[in-house]
Amino acid sequence: MSVVQNITNIRKQLPKHVQLVCVSKFHPVEAIQTAYDLGERIFGESRAQELVEKQARLPKDIEWHFIGSLQTNKVKQVVPLATLIHSVDSIKLLEAINRYAENQHIISHLLLEVHVAKEDTKHGFSIEEIKTFFSHKSWEAYPAVRICGLMTMGTNGVTEEANRTEFELVANLFKEIQQTFETPYFKTLSMGMSNDYKIALEAGSNMVRIGSSIFGNRTY
Repeated sequence: MSVVQNITNIRKQLPKHVQLVCVSKFHPVEAIQTAYDLGERIFGESRAQELVEKQARLPKDIEWHFIGSLQTNKVKQVVPLATLIHSVDSIKLLEAINRYAENQHIISHLLLEVHVAKEDTKHGFSIEEIKTFFSHKSWEAYPAVRICGLMTMGTNGVTEEANRTEFELVANLFKEIQQTFETPYFKTLSMGMSNDYKIALEAGSNMVRIGSSIFGNRTY
């Protein structure tokens, strides 16, 4: 099916309050332009250099989301271009983003990545680390960032029920933080990709990251 048909079908399945991130990493600018022409404005990239190159070639009203693992030495490339960074997985990275944003007199919007997947290749804070971070009001130490919510990835190759359990853990954590702390920017729960976004929606996700179901298999 074409990109247009794929987006049309996915849009029919998404509630109005759910934001769609079209994961465009490894896909050509022509495919992104097709999605843009259909009305999509949020695109997800996972490599700093690819983000820089695509941002320069595509319409300037695109909201670029950085969804990949971000190395601290790439912060200066990503922070000025990313409307939202999904993958803040350590205090070290949080500090680096805040330091660069302060120096540039800008505000960086980001999500904290929660690690619940049973895979060592995935990163992030544990649920207990997130709870400690908020209970200590640790965000106050980072004035140049806005913590806008949480992101997680489910375990690959497990049952739907196992994925559902993982997503529900993070959704419950998200609700607990919203209800307990005064965090005015904390509104985004980014869960669900092409293979599991329907389960994530049922668990409470309000942002999904969909790539292959829109653009097809990636060209590396």
